[in-house]
Amino acid sequence: MADTLTPDRIVIGVREPGGPVEEVVRGAYAPILDSDPCPVIVTDLATAELVKVSANAFLATKISFINAVSEVCEAAGADVTVLADAIGMDARIGRRFLNAGLGFGGGCLPKDIRAFMARAGELGADQAMSFLREVDSINMRRRERMVDLATEACGGMLIGKTIAVLGAAFKPNSDDVRDSPALNVAGMLSLKGAQAVVYDPQALENARAMFPTLAYAGSALQACEGADVVLVATEWAEFLELDPAAVTAVARGRIMLDGRNCMPADAWRAAGWTYRALGRGIPAEASGQ
Repeated sequence: MADTLTPDRIVIGVREPGGPVEEVVRGAYAPILDSDPCPVIVTDLATAELVKVSANAFLATKISFINAVSEVCEAAGADVTVLADAIGMDARIGRRFLNAGLGFGGGCLPKDIRAFMARAGELGADQAMSFLREVDSINMRRRERMVDLATEACGGMLIGKTIAVLGAAFKPNSDDVRDSPALNVAGMLSLKGAQAVVYDPQALENARAMFPTLAYAGSALQACEGADVVLVATEWAEFLELDPAAVTAVARGRIMLDGRNCMPADAWRAAGWTYRALGRGIPAEASGQ
């Protein structure tokens, strides 16, 4: 909705520039353009269609790039959040979409990169988009890595462990659970023997419909009751503001897994919690190596 009402640009694909179709589209956007003007690009149908999938493919590539780098950060004992801040200061790169974590989901980015590859193949240009296969692979691998991290945190065995999964929507401020990394991870944890208890401020109804066998809670604290591990899978503001002391009072374990690199690590460590996040390896000095 916000993108529709406050667009960065409006791309109009038409067969006849200046014709009735362009006139209708300009008329529909007239109130928005009058209050907050933005560039309007009029082009042919093929270009307009490619603008949309190209933009999403670029964003997906940027997200998967920082997630690939986060794997190297874990191996090197580096901090991907600091690295992202540093390279994001480069005007050619920018900081947006450089948040390492569980990766992207939803109904646009995954679908569009696969559709882009398929369309390129139909046009005989499949080699040009072959790198998007690795973009997709990196993205899916982040979910598996989060399950591995949870398994490591539980001593190598998930059977009999309770894990609070905070988040079900694929992004905050939405009830959309299509291709949700959060729910995918919760499902994988459950298949490996853990009791995954899911809470989301808006997406519980949709989550139940998609994953009816998972356990659900009515609040973040209720999800954390008796939990051996607390896993933040969607970066809702409500989770960022959780009081570590309040969670400590109801949880069984003291392990915070930050799947979105969004939680205040120092506050949780100060409350006696072990804090782990994707792309933030344990430095050699801290691990005693």
